[in-house]
Parts: sequence; C-alpha cells; structure tokens
Amino acid sequence: MKALLLESPKNFQTIEIDSPGDPGPGEALVRVHRIGICGTDISGYLGKMPFFSYPRIPGHELGVEVVEVGEGVDNVKVGDRCSVEPYINDPNSYASRRGFPNCCEKLEVLGVHRDGGMRPLFILPARKLHPSTKLTYDQLALVETLAIGCHAVNRGAPTPAESCLVIGAGPIGLATLEFVKLSGAKTIVLDMNDGRLDFCKQTMGIEHTIKLGDSVETDLRAITDGHLPDVVIDATGSSGSMSAAFGYVAPGGGRLVYVGITTDEVKFRHPIFHRPEGTLLCSRNALPGDFTRIISLIEQGRIDTVPWITHRSSFTELPEVFPSYTRPETGVIKAIVEVG
Repeated sequence: MKALLLESPKNFQTIEIDSPGDPGPGEALVRVHRIGICGTDISGYLGKMPFFSYPRIPGHELGVEVVEVGEGVDNVKVGDRCSVEPYINDPNSYASRRGFPNCCEKLEVLGVHRDGGMRPLFILPARKLHPSTKLTYDQLALVETLAIGCHAVNRGAPTPAESCLVIGAGPIGLATLEFVKLSGAKTIVLDMNDGRLDFCKQTMGIEHTIKLGDSVETDLRAITDGHLPDVVIDATGSSGSMSAAFGYVAPGGGRLVYVGITTDEVKFRHPIFHRPEGTLLCSRNALPGDFTRIISLIEQGRIDTVPWITHRSSFTELPEVFPSYTRPETGVIKAIVEVG
C-alpha cells in the first residue's frame, strides 16, 4: 500500500509499504480517513521541529475507523470511529505511573518519533483510541489540536475573575482560545496577522484583540483595568515572543504558560518576572481525559469545529500542495487531508 514519507526537510516521497498484518494483544488495526495538518507537521517539513526524526511518515491528527482488534481489547470494537491520542508512552514509566503519560521519559509521538497516519492502515495500542458515535472523521481529526489547547489552559488555570492573554492565533492558539472562553476569563488574543485576528473576532467571538506593535503593554493595560493579564499563554514557538511574554504578566501570582516550542534561547531580565512573583509553566501534549472531554464538548455543540477547516487536500495531491500551507498568505487555519 502507498504511504507518504517525509524523507528529509521539504522532501515528500510516495512510497510502497507492506500491509500492517494483524493486531496483537492490546492493539487495534485502524483505517485512516482524515489527517489534520498542524504546526508540528509544517515545522517538520521545514526542518525546524526539534524532536522530528527523518525519514518519517507524518500524521498525528487523525480520524480513524477500527478495522480489527487484538486479544484483550474492550474499549473499542470493529467499526468504531475514533480520534487518536498520538502520544505513545510506556505505562510503567515514572511519569506515566504518576498520571503524566504526556511526559513519559520514553514518549514517542506518532508522525514525529515513530511513523504516523499518512498511510491507509496501521496498528497502534487500542488504549490510544477515543471513540464517538456522533462525530464525523473531520471532527475526530481536530480533537488532538483541541487537546493541546485544553491542556495548556488547564496548566494556567484561569478563572472567571481573571484575564487571559493568548499570544499567537495559529491552530494551537485558536484551540487554546476555545478553552479560555469556556473558563469564563476575560479573553485577549495577540497576533501580527490581521486575517487571523479577524477570524478570532468574527468567527470565534473574541472581543479583545491586539495586533503586535510598539504599544502591546499599553493596549493590555487598557483592557485589564490598568494591570496586566493574570494568565499569559504563548502559542507562537517564537523565542522573541516567548521572551517578551515575561513582561506581560500581572502582579500577584500571574502565570506564564509555554505551549509553543523553540530551539532558540528564551531570555528575560529577572526583575521583570520576579517583581510580580510570576510563575512559569510549560504545557506538553495532552492527557487522555482531555480527549474524552473534548469529544463530549463537540457532541454537545459547545465547540464548533466547522469554521476551522479552511483547506482540503486529497492524499495523492498533498505533496504538491503542502508547500503552500507553510506560507502565511495562503490563509490556512486548518488543512484536512482526505484519505478515504
């Protein structure tokens, strides 16, 4: 069967691979129907993702169908439509045993450290499947992106009495915004792209948006009654943005959360963050409960994923169109690959 291999940065190849065979105990064979393209895929394509290994079959935002299950599998059955939790952890690791499988020392992410879903069929641990009887494959493919945002907001824990700034209105920033809104906190978004800020206003109903410029701190104080945001979540992956974010945190225990990743140095002058008694947090991947919660929220109509999908591609044409997804002028919020 055919698969898409990212052989090296900017070098997609269509290859022939063997069928996966039968699932073993605790495993499931799945058919891939939809693949979401996210910042990790784009960074991997551009050679800017620090954890990406080549050659690699990408694809970790997946809407799949269960084709066959191995011995002992009881959480899913043949025919189930599922979202995939792509963080393959060792259940016996120290972090996993403490309830943090997202931080497992041996963690391998599908499509990053091990081959992912840009192939028609593959086998994975059945415990990583989250079924829904109501969601479409498009919706299921978006659950993982939303889970990243959900976990980041949980780390910052904004309350209805607080304000929360999300820096970066790409897919991860938008996912984060969904859960900031659900928290009841005053929601603010900062970005340099007018199109993305317009999307936040018109589609997501965000009242307070700021375009990156010389007056960010002044604009923030105007929105937050003179102080700064209680929670700041940086979803850019830009070392410059992440460094500047230290100066946006409110006094009295403000929290700064990094959900974006950079390989560059992040710098700040210590008094800027010491003075407000700030707390720095990092948010890595997501937890199984995040997937369960998100599926329920979409089923209830509390999260609408339809406006997110701005671009579509077939499996065969993806290598040709993928470079366009890396260019801001293309206007991609979320691209979906249709496999079958």
